[in-house]
Amino acid sequence: MSDNQLVEHLDEVNRVVEEYLKGNDPTVISKQLAIPRTRVVQLINEWKVMASANEAIRARAKEALAAADTHYSKLISRSYEVIDEASMTNNLGAKTAAIKLVMDIESKRIDMLQKAGLLENKELAEEMVEIENRQMVLMSILKDIASEHPEIRDQIMRRLSDIAKRDEVITVVHDV
Repeated sequence: MSDNQLVEHLDEVNRVVEEYLKGNDPTVISKQLAIPRTRVVQLINEWKVMASANEAIRARAKEALAAADTHYSKLISRSYEVIDEASMTNNLGAKTAAIKLVMDIESKRIDMLQKAGLLENKELAEEMVEIENRQMVLMSILKDIASEHPEIRDQIMRRLSDIAKRDEVITVVHDV
């Protein structure tokens, strides 16, 4: 891909993602930008992969998420002020509209947090894999030491069994 093609591609990704982050779905983005819907979905997925692989982008995404959540909280708080004022003046129409507004804001907030959950789940899964790998290495080291030093084998086995999962069998092969 030439430099010009790369720049054009990244510009297209940016235009699509800008609309996506505004809350527009792929069908709306497709119509607005005159790009086939399948291409829009492809570009959004490409961006998600790029963003989740970049620590700086993930950090910015977390900051943006926290700021947006705070903003939603402020909007909801103001809506409740409107509800209280409408209750005092017996303005049923304003009260009903404000209640609907709270529901809409909460819905958008939940949607935003669910979309962001994809990022958090990926990080959690990566962390779990790393912890499991470390645990396997440590178990291997302890088993090697136990097989090389029979005088401490029983103590290692006792301690391993204390932390082992129920019904998990730990065996140490003693090479003679």
